[in-house]
Amino acid sequence: MDKEAFNRYIQLFLEQNSKVNLISKNDEQFLWEKHICDSLSISKFFEKYSIPVSLIDIGTGGGFPSVPIAINYPNIEVWALDSIAKKIRAVEFFKNSLNLKNLHPVCSRAENFKEQTFPLVVSRAVASLDKLIPYADMLTSNGGYFVAYKSKLLDEELDKAKSLLKKTGFKLVDVLEYSLPLDEQIIRKLAVFRKS
Repeated sequence: MDKEAFNRYIQLFLEQNSKVNLISKNDEQFLWEKHICDSLSISKFFEKYSIPVSLIDIGTGGGFPSVPIAINYPNIEVWALDSIAKKIRAVEFFKNSLNLKNLHPVCSRAENFKEQTFPLVVSRAVASLDKLIPYADMLTSNGGYFVAYKSKLLDEELDKAKSLLKKTGFKLVDVLEYSLPLDEQIIRKLAVFRKS
């Protein structure tokens, strides 16, 4: 891990956050633990499955998980998709300031982005699975994966999305659990879907 790049990123992020409000002020002190470490937990998926050549982050917001992934994995082409222009401008700023040639910010809604499909689609803190699955379905290549960053509500969300999963080619193949480096125990989950 390039500590220097992450320190620089944190500094830039806090500057941007004071202008654009990418995360809540209360969360700034936990930027590393709650947002960057959480974003990088995708490594659990990479270790068990594989590191893709490209991925797309649906609803990247202020750049989570797209920017930390792009910093940590320079060999992955990372697309950061969001429909809110000021958030994509912030991601564009991180890309240019940190010289992240593998990061591609796109201001668009998922249903309008028809350029290509991806071997991996990720999404963190955007919407419930029943809302996310149709978008992920449009963007995931056949045989590819959709990984949703989720909390303890995952089972309820899966229950609600049952019939949708049947309609799409997605099948839940794994749930990877991890906890954030905080004093309180916060369990998070990566729900791994494969598109057949």
